[in-house]
Amino acid sequence: MGQKVHPISFRLGITESWRSRWYARKREFGRLVVEDKKIRDHLKAKYAFAGIARIDVERTREEVRVTLHCARPGVIIGRKGVEVEKLRAFLEGIVNSKVDIKIAEISRPELSAQLVAQGISEQLSKRSSFRRAMRKSAEATMDAGAKGVRIRLAGRLGGSDMSRREKLSLGSLPLHTLRAKVDYGFAEAPTAYGHIGVKVWINHGIEETAEKQEETSRAANA
Repeated sequence: MGQKVHPISFRLGITESWRSRWYARKREFGRLVVEDKKIRDHLKAKYAFAGIARIDVERTREEVRVTLHCARPGVIIGRKGVEVEKLRAFLEGIVNSKVDIKIAEISRPELSAQLVAQGISEQLSKRSSFRRAMRKSAEATMDAGAKGVRIRLAGRLGGSDMSRREKLSLGSLPLHTLRAKVDYGFAEAPTAYGHIGVKVWINHGIEETAEKQEETSRAANA
């Protein structure tokens, strides 16, 4: 019917996992959701230059585990771990509980849709040509091993009087195939003419089910 579904929420429980993993009673649920929002907003605002692609929050009775997936972990860790200790103290003030911070490095930023979107938005903010930025990012993603990529920009592109949309697609992108590992990212580029929205989809290929993997192993052993 032409309805749009978020690619990540569409695949929750199949190829994607929840970004916040905890259980709470109805009375506490709203407060914990607000705390998760404050944690993510603070990390994205203060460490935007670290290339944060994803923030996972897990809660137990004793502590809150925050996992940062970023391209430049050294920026967050700091010299001798000083910066991460300051961050831990600040987050503990938000959640009023012990916080355990884990940092996972993204070895190939070209295959992260969120980092690709952030990279394009940075180029647009520096007044680069939007077509060149789209083409360069898409080709770098395909060269890194992606099966397909789609980039969509919306706003006053090139300083035009009216907002419009531009789209670039390379390779295949089966959005309705739930087994397809499709990564999605969104960023906004502040420019002199207004904000430009950047959406990026990256296809990492079809993820095999347990039954398919078992059939493949049987065929290999036969």
